[in-house]
Amino acid sequence: MKMSRLLLAFLVSTLVLSSCSDKEKPEENNKDRNMFGHRIPRGLTKTTEGLTEGYVMFAVPNSPFVYLINRKGEVVHQWKANYGAFNPYLQDDGSITLGALDPDYPVFGEGGPYGRIQKINWNGKTLWDFEYATEKYIVHHDFAVLPNGNVLAIAYEVKSYEDAIANGRKPELTVAEGPWLEKIIEIEPQGKRGGKIVWEWHLWDHLIQDHDATKKNYGNPKDHPELMDFNLGHHLEPTISEDSLDILKEKGMADRNTTVGNRGSGIFHFNSIKYNAELDQIVVSSPSMNEIYIIDHSITIQDAAGHIGGKYSKGGDFLYRWGNPKNYRMGDSTNQKLFGQHDARWIEKGKPGAGDITVFNNDISGRKDSMNYSAVYEIAPPVNEKGNYVVEAGKPFGPEKPTWTYVAADTISFHSSFISGSHRMKNGNTFINEGARGRFMEVTPDGEIVWEYLNPYRGDMQKLNGDPGDIMPMTYFQFRSTFVPADHPAFVGKELKPLDPQPKPFKLPPSPPKEKNK
Repeated sequence: MKMSRLLLAFLVSTLVLSSCSDKEKPEENNKDRNMFGHRIPRGLTKTTEGLTEGYVMFAVPNSPFVYLINRKGEVVHQWKANYGAFNPYLQDDGSITLGALDPDYPVFGEGGPYGRIQKINWNGKTLWDFEYATEKYIVHHDFAVLPNGNVLAIAYEVKSYEDAIANGRKPELTVAEGPWLEKIIEIEPQGKRGGKIVWEWHLWDHLIQDHDATKKNYGNPKDHPELMDFNLGHHLEPTISEDSLDILKEKGMADRNTTVGNRGSGIFHFNSIKYNAELDQIVVSSPSMNEIYIIDHSITIQDAAGHIGGKYSKGGDFLYRWGNPKNYRMGDSTNQKLFGQHDARWIEKGKPGAGDITVFNNDISGRKDSMNYSAVYEIAPPVNEKGNYVVEAGKPFGPEKPTWTYVAADTISFHSSFISGSHRMKNGNTFINEGARGRFMEVTPDGEIVWEYLNPYRGDMQKLNGDPGDIMPMTYFQFRSTFVPADHPAFVGKELKPLDPQPKPFKLPPSPPKEKNK
């Protein structure tokens, strides 16, 4: 989520644009351009005949609740966790596996850390509570539940400034307290609180740099697209004083753990992970690099640290990458396809487009003088008869264009510059979560919106010191929401009736009166 870096930019751009446009046009004409969804109608806003029966699951912001709503927008079930609920996945037994926003995790000050993964049964009982948060590592953003019940999770691991320099990172790009590199862990749940790490992959083992021939990882990135250029990703943040940082924290624009020495530490910032059991592969997304990556999961831990071995004979190196060939010197800015993207995932077997990958492309701008907008892409990675990804000599990884694209009819009214996601439905439609606004919608292959709902809920969890959570600007935001068909095994034997009474929608307090010019 890149809170400390992006939030200030979001606020400034949103406020500037809204203040300019409000003077020129009535508020009603601008409601669809409010990226955070403030002061616009919420709840069910569109429905049509013939919809696929099912429900939508989402975590309520700033609360321990996960809601399940029907197609009428009524809450029919709720799970209650014991921490802030984040990114739930429904299991066949009616339980959910979710990220738990531990309020007291150490050190990490940005980039979506949460610290715990939990399993909560249908009635709200905690079945598993696994903490993975120390001063050296922490789970963040996304995870995936494997068919055997294990959990694949993205985690940061701290590297020292000295180690980064020794491995070829440029000093002028390196934060004082050292970068946080990405790793993937596979957790085998054990008991109510235990977990055994049975597999792991470290980006640290798959770097290249052409900055210093006397340092580790030296080589030409163009010759090794299977490796990550260590001198890309987030660069140093502008120098900031302790007083200025305190102001950012007071305004909710910096995490409590942010320091003047760790701002920008999450240099590659993975934000999603999905698993393909048929291929035994993992796809991850890096919005910092504007690229998605696929790696082999069939390898041993030892092979994951190297460059050979496994089903595809490449060890833990990238099997495939797409979105920004400039990262491996095979193009320039005109070849870039992805812009701060989220939620890269395979389309599942039995759904139209099965085997392709969908991704929410967050922050496209068609021209320098145009407003940014979002899109959903479906891409078909080229593979040969053996299942290996194919790249032509002297060319970047394909495809050149998406197989399918969704953008708003007016382009700019569909826009979330961060979080968000999408997934294919069995009927061929695509379910989309426009995260900043908490807007959920189902669109047809032709781009018609046939169902739309804007999350009206927000909880009242407090900060560690007892202060209320920050309402603005991300009042109703959703990292992810999920369409669940009515025939899902989790609902067998369950009576899904609207709760009575329904949860109370959150209402923004009135805007403060404008001061009159003296």
